[in-house]
Amino acid sequence: MAGITRDSRGIYQRSGLRGRFALFATTLLIPLAAGFSPLASIPAVAEPAAMSAAVPTVQKAVWLGDRRVALWVQSPSMGTPIQVQLLLARDWNARPDAQFPVLFMLDGLRATDDESGWTKDAGAADYFADKNVTVVLPIGGQASFYSDWLEPNNGVNYKWETFLTKELPPLLESQWRATEVRGMEGLSMGGTAAMFLAARNPDFVKYAGSYSGFLTTTTLGMPQAIQFAMRDAGGFDSNAMWGPPSDQEWEDHDPFVLADKLKGIALYVSSGSGAAGPFDSGESAVPGVSTNYSGTGLEILSRLSSQNFVDKLGELAIPAQVNYRPSGTHSWPYWDFEMRQSWPTVARALGVPTDKPACAADGAIGAVAAASGWLGECLTGEYQAGSGVAQDFHGGRVFFTPEGGAHAVGGMIGGGYQAANGFAGALGLPTGDEVALPDGRGRMQSFENGPLYWTPQTGAQAVRGAIGEEWGRQGFETGPSGYPSGPEVTTPNKNGAVQAFEGGPFYYSPALGVHRVQGLILGKYAEMGYEDSWLGFPIAEEQPLKDFGGFSAFENGNLYWSPLSGAWAVRAGPIMDAWGGAGFEGGKLGYPISDEFPIPGGVQQNFQTGFITVRADKAEVHGI
Repeated sequence: MAGITRDSRGIYQRSGLRGRFALFATTLLIPLAAGFSPLASIPAVAEPAAMSAAVPTVQKAVWLGDRRVALWVQSPSMGTPIQVQLLLARDWNARPDAQFPVLFMLDGLRATDDESGWTKDAGAADYFADKNVTVVLPIGGQASFYSDWLEPNNGVNYKWETFLTKELPPLLESQWRATEVRGMEGLSMGGTAAMFLAARNPDFVKYAGSYSGFLTTTTLGMPQAIQFAMRDAGGFDSNAMWGPPSDQEWEDHDPFVLADKLKGIALYVSSGSGAAGPFDSGESAVPGVSTNYSGTGLEILSRLSSQNFVDKLGELAIPAQVNYRPSGTHSWPYWDFEMRQSWPTVARALGVPTDKPACAADGAIGAVAAASGWLGECLTGEYQAGSGVAQDFHGGRVFFTPEGGAHAVGGMIGGGYQAANGFAGALGLPTGDEVALPDGRGRMQSFENGPLYWTPQTGAQAVRGAIGEEWGRQGFETGPSGYPSGPEVTTPNKNGAVQAFEGGPFYYSPALGVHRVQGLILGKYAEMGYEDSWLGFPIAEEQPLKDFGGFSAFENGNLYWSPLSGAWAVRAGPIMDAWGGAGFEGGKLGYPISDEFPIPGGVQQNFQTGFITVRADKAEVHGI
């Protein structure tokens, strides 16, 4: 390896111009990294939850569109839920029995916990809408390098390599129609990780891509630059990641050192020069130098490390698609550009067409598409959808039946429709268009078996059946319950259902009908175990009482509340009868201030001005 030596600690040192310029770029980077505005800082990551599962499980799924879904996957190795967003393949809806290759897209050093930079700062969601791969976007992992750390640090326990290569793929294959054909690409930190994860996990990917990655992490000055950058991006310590720079872990995660293990993998490497380019906002007083000074230094480091890496690939006769751009700093517009430029390499490696097949929208579906500019171009031809047909477009779908006509479904309501299993689920096919509601906050679309409602606060929720009818009698979203805030779910241990609304949930049982529980009474009902408690299901709406209080009746007793006494349950039977004989809350005892509790030979319940005891089914009222 000409121009490369190894010191007594086993760290590779580069001689020649590239090594000296790497030191220059490092000195440029360190005093300026804190001011790198395109990658703003985020709050520290929360403490991990205790490990709760031996295998990864999906704790929650939120559909953000008809082919975009956010999953919270409980990671056994990290002991906490990890958000992963999927951009599902173009033919996901049209071919429900098909499986699709996956492309992992890794974020940069300042990855945030809410959304991937690939969708927040670049156009991945739009670009991949017509591509027949499922894009996997891990969320979070700030300063992690997507590796398994030696020890927890800064409140997190990073085990990203285990999660991405061992825990997540089986779940994607069993539940999200993924094949074992995978690719992985990333920017900056993510580009470094894409290369070493590919090398460290034989046969895991068929493609690996680095945009502005740091591909020689043990080069002179690089461990120190990485340490500085990690401290700047959230206060992380690289010693907790791979130990001190002399530790073998640094070489074990160095793409340069691992280059020989990349044989047979399609590779894409790109970087700019650090000079101001077409996507930079302006030049400094020095011609050709961007005002993004830190981005300049970072891109110089990337360029030099990438060149050394590519030289090593050449020595090993490993082919790669390499693009050294004549300008460009370390910032998102350039990575968005490279995402698009690398697609032909990705498509060939994953075995999918580069372009989408020809399609056209005709008839009633074509008329709706022409009138709905937000749908964009077609992605598929028409396909069977229950008793009708459907066609996918860039921004959603159009369904048609001879009876109901053609209607577009998209956006967050389209996501809610997917969450309800689409036309194969309880809602059936659309019967109307999406409309804005009079309050200016919500939107609604009708389907064969009920409507979907959406607000920014509640998401898209279906309302149907007996619960929907009672909600309508109370005034729909303008009534006391407001909008639905969750789906209808079956009560787990009793024959019934419950659905959450802004103003309190509706409970349904076949024998008792539909009734809402709200406020302090709902809090007490939850504390007792909901319908599984001795109270059972509600049998009536809450009724007002004196002193601004109220009560709700249940199968086996009532819940009462007032501002002074709080909320307490009174069981039907001797205590209820005795309290009623004393005038309930309007009598001498007032409101209850405790639940019933055991005493020698019986039970007792306390009230504001007295108590009731029951022994041998005989109640006694005691005043204070």
